[in-house]
Amino acid sequence: MGIEFNEILWLWFLVPLGFVLFLYAKQGFARKDGKIILLLRGSAMSLVILALANPFIILPVKDKSVLFLVDRSASVSNQEDQVLEMINQSTHSKKVQDHYGIIAFGENAEVEQTLSDEQNDLDRFRSEINVGHTNLQEGLEYASSLLPEGGRIVALTDGKETMGSGEEAIPLLKGKGIEVDWSPLASDTQEDVAVLNLSTPSVQYEGEETTITVNTYSTTQKEIDMRITLNDRTIIKENLRVQEGDNEFQFKHIVGETGLLVYKAEVFSKGDESPENNSLYHLSRSEGAAKVMLVENEAGDSPLIPILHSQGVTVDIYKPEQLPGKLTSYLQYQSILFDNVAATSIPEDKMLLMEKSVKEFGRGFIMFGGSDSFALGGYFKTPIERLLPVDMDVKGKKELPSLGLVIVLDRSGSMDGEKIALAKEAAARTVSLLRDKDTLGVIAFDDRPWEIVKTKPLTDRKKVEEQIRSISSGGGTEIFSSLQQAYESLESLPLKRKHIVLLTDGQSATTGNYQTLVEDGHDKHITLSTVSIGEGADRALLNDLSEWGKGRFYDVVDASVIPSILTRETVITTRTYIEDQPFYPSIVSSKWSTLFAGGIPKMNAYIGTSLKGTAQMEMESGKKDPILATWRYGLGRSFAFTSDTSGKWTGDFARWQGWPVFVNNLVSRSFPEIHSNPFTIDVNESNGNTRLKLSSSDGSVSPLEVTVLSEDGNPIPATTRITSPGDYEVEFEDHLSPGLYNMNISNRGDTAGNSYQTGFSVPYSKEYSFRGGDGSLNTIVKETGGRKASSPKDAFRDLHTHTNKELSIQSMLVMAGFLLFFSEIFIRRFGTGSFRTIWKMVKPKRTSPTVKEKTSVEQLGRKVKRDRQNIERKKADTKPSLHAVGESKAPVKKVKKEKNKQEEGSKESDDRIKRLLEAKKRKDN
Repeated sequence: MGIEFNEILWLWFLVPLGFVLFLYAKQGFARKDGKIILLLRGSAMSLVILALANPFIILPVKDKSVLFLVDRSASVSNQEDQVLEMINQSTHSKKVQDHYGIIAFGENAEVEQTLSDEQNDLDRFRSEINVGHTNLQEGLEYASSLLPEGGRIVALTDGKETMGSGEEAIPLLKGKGIEVDWSPLASDTQEDVAVLNLSTPSVQYEGEETTITVNTYSTTQKEIDMRITLNDRTIIKENLRVQEGDNEFQFKHIVGETGLLVYKAEVFSKGDESPENNSLYHLSRSEGAAKVMLVENEAGDSPLIPILHSQGVTVDIYKPEQLPGKLTSYLQYQSILFDNVAATSIPEDKMLLMEKSVKEFGRGFIMFGGSDSFALGGYFKTPIERLLPVDMDVKGKKELPSLGLVIVLDRSGSMDGEKIALAKEAAARTVSLLRDKDTLGVIAFDDRPWEIVKTKPLTDRKKVEEQIRSISSGGGTEIFSSLQQAYESLESLPLKRKHIVLLTDGQSATTGNYQTLVEDGHDKHITLSTVSIGEGADRALLNDLSEWGKGRFYDVVDASVIPSILTRETVITTRTYIEDQPFYPSIVSSKWSTLFAGGIPKMNAYIGTSLKGTAQMEMESGKKDPILATWRYGLGRSFAFTSDTSGKWTGDFARWQGWPVFVNNLVSRSFPEIHSNPFTIDVNESNGNTRLKLSSSDGSVSPLEVTVLSEDGNPIPATTRITSPGDYEVEFEDHLSPGLYNMNISNRGDTAGNSYQTGFSVPYSKEYSFRGGDGSLNTIVKETGGRKASSPKDAFRDLHTHTNKELSIQSMLVMAGFLLFFSEIFIRRFGTGSFRTIWKMVKPKRTSPTVKEKTSVEQLGRKVKRDRQNIERKKADTKPSLHAVGESKAPVKKVKKEKNKQEEGSKESDDRIKRLLEAKKRKDN
C-alpha cells in the first residue's frame, strides 16, 4: 500500500504556504482564537494543494483477472467444442475471488462473456464474427482495454495472422502489465489442394498462342480435375496428378477474341476440406478486331448483324434475358448496341452495369428505335435514359389526348419487401409521366380493396406520391372485387383513353365472372394489362385477362423491371409518342456532309424524344425532334437514333445504298480510345488494407485518376499517390473482398478521353492458404512473460507482476479542505464561544418530566429526614432537667416556641411533597 501523485509539481506550493504561515505565527495573535484560525487556514490550503497534485492510494489486488481470447476464424472453425471444453476446465480451477471473461475474434473482436467472478460453463459461442480473416492485433487490443489494472490473456488460436500485426500490441500489453499465454490450436485443414497462382501475358493478340501457368499446393499426393475458363467459357479441362507440396502446370491456348480477357483456374478433388482456396482469377487484354455487344428483341435477326460483319466487326448477340450480371462481361466490348429492345425485360442492376461501363470505362452505347424502344420501351427514369443524349419525355405533352389510368396493386403479405417497394416506386414514376388534366387512381388490395388514391384528375402530385408510398403489405389476396371497383371508377368518365394495370404475385381467394367484367369494360373503351410477379401468381388467369382487355401480359421474374412496365404502359396508352408522318430529315452536323452530299432519303416514322441540354443534334425531323443525337457521358460516348433498323420506319433511308456506311460510321464513332495498359500491377495487403502498386516504364510523374469498380458495378473508394517517378500507389479504405475488380486509369485533367482499362484480382484470404505462422505470438508470449502450450489449470496461476488498484482521493481532499475553510471563516466572524452557544442550542434536552420530578421528590425527602433528625436532636438538647424545672420557666417557653416553629416547617414540607406527587399523578394520566 502506498500513495502516489500524478501532478507532483503542485506540491512545491507547500513551501511558500509554510513560509507565509510562519510569518503570521511570528507576528503573534491579536485574538485569543488566532492559533485555531491559523491552523484551520493552513490545513485547508494544504489539503487543496495536495488535491491539485492528484493523489491516489495504491492498493494491492489479491484477485486475478483472466481473459480467454478465442480464435473463431475459418482455419479453426471446427474446433469450437474443444475450445469450449478447455475454457470450462480452466474456470473450474479458479479461486473464488478470481475474475474471468471471454473474447472471440476473427477479422473483428467481440465480447462473449464479460469479466466476472461467477463460474458458468459456456455451451456455445454467440458473437457475430467475420471468419474470413484472423486479426490478432485487434483481438489483443480489445482484450487489453478490458484489463485496465493488468492481468492475463490466454490466446487460443493457430497463430496464423491474415490482418494486422499482433506484435504492434506488445507495448500496450507491457505498459499495462498484462501477461499473454498461448494455447496453440491445430489447423482444421488436413487434406486440401489450393490454387496459389494463375498467370498469362498481360497483353495478347487475337489468333496467337499464349501460355497459361497455374501453381497449386497439395497436402497429399492425389488426382485432381483442373478447369480453366476464359470470359466464363471453358477452354481447358484436364485430369492431373499433384504431388505433396508445390506443383506447377502450363497450358497452351489460341486467343480467339479481343478486349478484356478474364481467366479463371479451378481445381476439384475428393476429400477437399477447404473449397474457398480452389480458384483464382487473372486479367489480360487482347488486341485485334473490334467487338460489340448487340442486344436484340425477341423477334431476333437484327438487320445490323450483316452490316457489321461486312466491316470485320465481331458481334456477340444477346437476348435481354441473357445479359450478363458482371461488369467485366461488358468491358470485353468496345460498344453496346440496343436494337428495338424493351426495358421491361432488362433488370435494373444490369442497366446499371452498362451505365458504369460507359461512364467509368469509356465504352460506347447506341440505342436504335422501334416500337419497343425509348419511351415506348419503358426507359423513363432508368440508368439507360441517364446515359442517352435524349429524354424519354416529349416536349409536346400538352397536345396528348386525355388519359385515365387506374393501378390495381397487390398489397398482400407475400408482396412484402422488394416487391411492394418496387411496385410503389413504379406507381410514383407514373405520376411524373401524367399531366395535370390526366386522371389517376390507385387501388391496393389484400382480402378487400383499399382506395389509396381516388380516381380523379391530378391536382396535387406531391400528395399523391406520398399516398402511394404509404402503402404497406399484409393480408390475403382477393382480386375480383378490386378489379370491379377499378372498372366502376373509370366507366363514366369522359376520357379518350382509359386503362387499368393489375399487378399481383398470388392467386385470388375468391372467383368471379372475370370475362364478363373485362369484356363489358372493353365495350366502354377500357383496356387492361396484367403483371404476374414471381412463381405464385395465377399466370393463366392474368394472361386471359390481358387478352380479354386488349392489353399486354408481363411475366416478371426479376421484380426490378416493375417500374419500367408501368411507365411503358402509361406511354403506350397515350399512343402519341410515335411520329408517323413521312418526312425528309435535316443534317445538322458537318460530320455527315460528305455521306449525304447526294441528298437525304425519306423516312416514315420515329419516336418522339427531347434533346438534353449539353447533347448535340446531328439529324433532326421537320418538327425539330431528334433523329440522331450524341453526347459524351463520362468517359464514353452514346448515340440515340430514334427511327428503326428494319425499314418499316426508316423507309427509303434503310434501302439507300449509303445505309451500311452510315451504320458502320455510327458504330465506329462510339468506340472508346483505349490504349494498351502501360502499367504493371501488384496487389498486396498491409495492416488490413489492400494496396496496388502501379509501375510504368516511362518514368511519368503526372497525377493519375484511378477509378475502381467491383463486378456488380459498385465504386470502390481509393486514394492514389506518386511514390517515385513512374511508380504509383493506390490505397483502399478497407480490405477488399476476394474477386475481380475493374480499373480505369487516366491522366488527371485529360479532356481527350484517353484512358487505360484494366483490372486486377484479389485472391482468397490467407485464412484459407498454407502461408502464415506463429512467429508473432511466440514473440508476444516471450515479451510479456507468458507461457506457450500451458495446461488449462495454468490460466489462473499467480501473476509475475502483482497488480495494484489505484484509488483516487482527490475529491475527498477537496471536500475536507473546503470544510476547514468554511470553519475558519465561521470562527473569525463569530469566535470560538459561538461553538458553546451552538452546542447548547443543539444539545439534546431532557424531555422526561417523570425523571425530573422523581429527583425533586427524593431530594425533598432527604431534606425532610435531615430536618426531623435535627429537631429530634435539639429536643434532646433542650429537655429540662428535674432540678431545673422549678428554677426558671422562661427557657421552657422558649423551647416550646422553637418546637412549634420546627413542626410547622415539617408540615409545610409534607404539603409540598404531597403537591408534587399529585402533579406527577396528573402528568402520568
